[in-house]
Amino acid sequence: MTTIITPRVHDLGGGFNVRRAVPSLQARSVGPFVFVDHMGPAVFEPGNGVDVRPHPHIGLATVTFLWSGAINHKDTLGSEQVIRPGDVNWMTAGRGIAHSERSPADVRQGQHPLHGMQTWVALPKADEETAPEFHHHAAATLPQQQRNGVLLRVIAGRSYGEESPVRVFADTFNVAVDLQADAELAIDDSHAERALYVLEGDAQIDGADIPEKHLVVFDRGTRPVLRAKTAVKGLLVGGEPLDAPRHMWWNFVSSSKERIEQAKQDWLEGRFGQIPGETEFIPLPDR
Repeated sequence: MTTIITPRVHDLGGGFNVRRAVPSLQARSVGPFVFVDHMGPAVFEPGNGVDVRPHPHIGLATVTFLWSGAINHKDTLGSEQVIRPGDVNWMTAGRGIAHSERSPADVRQGQHPLHGMQTWVALPKADEETAPEFHHHAAATLPQQQRNGVLLRVIAGRSYGEESPVRVFADTFNVAVDLQADAELAIDDSHAERALYVLEGDAQIDGADIPEKHLVVFDRGTRPVLRAKTAVKGLLVGGEPLDAPRHMWWNFVSSSKERIEQAKQDWLEGRFGQIPGETEFIPLPDR
């Protein structure tokens, strides 16, 4: 274990917090992951919910996975998909896409929870300008293992002898882990870079206590053991290191600063396209 990262907390209102562990001063990336966000846990009152207005992306793929709740994804390709617990939404931005994320109308009719992770994967330089795509993978299609109080669900890439059906662009390590109290899990050591985000529960790594809502970045080549003192929810991320440094500005990721400047102008001038049924949008930040 090399580093424990305390995420920055963003209060989006109504008791809904988002914690950002990557990028940070300690870790600009882990494998291809350049962005690790923990959403919630939160409980919304009837009529309320998440409303992330249309916004653009380039040069990355967004990966959404929930433990509870529901989010309706819509994008400029015409995709519309409600993601529910255990499903995966993988959106490849490539040369450019815009999307919105909102709590579905039927869910808003009553009190409802939301708890999950959204990560961004930087595309390899050769794929940064690939055509945008959106893919939904239902929970039942993801490989999983359940043994000795441990549930593993392979979200993307390969690990623990399983391979997810989600298309990836580089070696990817992305596994949802749920441990019952007193269960143990050796962390897969077949990837160059690895980290564990503990969403909730009292966890230990090799006997050392790990606070919940923190990211643990592991040394290369080690095989640390995760132990759950109480029930634990966690997300493993990592894989192949980036093939070049990446620039990040707002929702744009690229190996080229000039490409990000172009994306800014494209959003200002409406060149990302329209999302069916959406009339709002997030303006380009001043910063």
